[in-house]
Amino acid sequence: MLHGRPVIDADSHKCENPLVFGDYIPSEYRDRFSVVRDRYGEQRFRIVDRNPHTGATDFPRIFLQPEGYGKGTFRPYHEETTIGGLFNRVRLEHMDREGIDHQVVYGSITLAFSSLVDDELAVALCRAYNDYIHEDTAAYRDRLHPVAVLPLQAPDEAVREMRRCVEELGMPSVSVAPNVPQPHPEAPERFPEIRVPKPLSHPDFHPLYEAAQELDVAVSIHGAPGVQLAGGTSDQLDTFTLVHVFANRSMQQMALAKLIFDGTMEAFPGVRFGFLEAGAGWLPDLLCTLHEHWEKRIVHFDPSLEPSPARFVKEFARETRGGASGMLSRTRRLLGMLFQPADDEASAEEREAFLYEHRCLERDPFEYLERGQIFLTVEPDDPAPTWLPFALGDHGRRVCGMAVDYGHWDAVLRDCVNLVAGRPGIDPDYAVRLLSANALEFYGPRLERRLGLEEGLAS
Repeated sequence: MLHGRPVIDADSHKCENPLVFGDYIPSEYRDRFSVVRDRYGEQRFRIVDRNPHTGATDFPRIFLQPEGYGKGTFRPYHEETTIGGLFNRVRLEHMDREGIDHQVVYGSITLAFSSLVDDELAVALCRAYNDYIHEDTAAYRDRLHPVAVLPLQAPDEAVREMRRCVEELGMPSVSVAPNVPQPHPEAPERFPEIRVPKPLSHPDFHPLYEAAQELDVAVSIHGAPGVQLAGGTSDQLDTFTLVHVFANRSMQQMALAKLIFDGTMEAFPGVRFGFLEAGAGWLPDLLCTLHEHWEKRIVHFDPSLEPSPARFVKEFARETRGGASGMLSRTRRLLGMLFQPADDEASAEEREAFLYEHRCLERDPFEYLERGQIFLTVEPDDPAPTWLPFALGDHGRRVCGMAVDYGHWDAVLRDCVNLVAGRPGIDPDYAVRLLSANALEFYGPRLERRLGLEEGLAS
C-alpha cells in the first residue's frame, strides 16, 4: 500500500508453461503448436499457419522471429522474474517483497496470435489462452488480474470472446495488437516478409468498440517485436537491440494516431484505450504534431488555394526584368503543362476523398487525452513522469501508470515502488496516481470490484 492506496503493476506478463498451455488447445489444433530450438539454440514457438498464397495449412512460422529485419528477442530471461513469470508462488513472493499489491497480467506468446493468417486457429488459441490464464490465476484472484486476448482476425468471434471473458470469467480488460498484419495484395506469396497493417481504426473493429463501450471495459493495446506485426521503423532494422528500441513505440504511435484521425475515438467516446509497454515520454511531442496537422490540414485547409497564374507571370517578368529571351512562350508552355487535364480524371467522390483525408476528426487531438481515452505505462526507472505535467498540465499527471514488465528480460523489479514514489519531482499525490489511481481509472469498475474497492475510489 502507498498512502492507504493499493499499489498496482498495470502491465506484467505471464511466461506460459507450454506443458500446461498445450492441454487447453483443442485437439484438432494441438499438433500445430509446439516448442522448438532454432539453429542458434534458442527456444522458440512453432505455429503452423495457413498459407495466404495457397490456402493450405502447411505454413510453419517461428516466434519470436530468429533473424532478419524485425528480429525478435533472444536470451529473453530475467534472473528473477522469468521463474516468477512461470510460477505464481514465486511471483507473489516478489510482489510482497517489493510492496506491489496487484498485478494486471498479460500474455507473452499471445503477442504473436494476431499475426496469424488462419482465423480459426487464432480463435482457438485465444480461447485456449484465456481459459488457461483464468485457471492459472484463480487461486490468486485477489491479487492477480488476467487480461483476455482477442482474435482480431475474426471480429465477430472477438466480440463473443470479449463478452465471455468479461461477463463469465470476470476479466477486467481485453488485449489486442496495435495492428493486424495482412499479406500485401501484390505479393501474397511473400508474406510475412512483405506485409501491410490492418489498423485498429478499420470499420471491421467497430462492433468490438461498441461492445467495449457497452460493457465499460478497457481496450489494452499491446505489441511486441519479432512477431511480424507491421512494425514501422523496427521493420527496417536487423539487430534485436535496435528493433526493441523502436518496435513498441512505433506501433503504438501509429495505432494512437489512426484511432484519433480516422474518427474511432470520436465515434466511441466511452472506450478507454491503453497503449502499453511503449513508455510515455513521446506523448507530448506526438500530440503537438497531431494538433498541428489537425489545425493546418483539416480545420484551416483550403484545397482551392493554388498559385495565381497571373501573379506567376507578373513575378516572372519582374525577376527577368523583361529581358529573358522567349519568356512569353516559355510561360505559356509551363501554364499549359500545369493546367492540362490528366489522362485519367478522378470522379467527384474520389476527389473528395483525396482532398479531405480525415473528415471524421472533429476536435483537437488533445481533447481525447483530456476526456480520458488515452492511457500509457512507464517502467519504474523511466524519467518521463517528471516532465509530463510540465508538457501536458494536470492531464500529464493522469495519463500513465507503473508497469514492471514482470516476466520479461527488461523487467525493473528491485525497489520498483520507491523508484517511482521517491523520484525527485514526484509529490505524494502524484505518486499515488502513478502507482494506483491512474490504473484504476483506466481499467475501471471491473478492476475495482476485483480489488474489493468501492467504485470511484480512483478519483
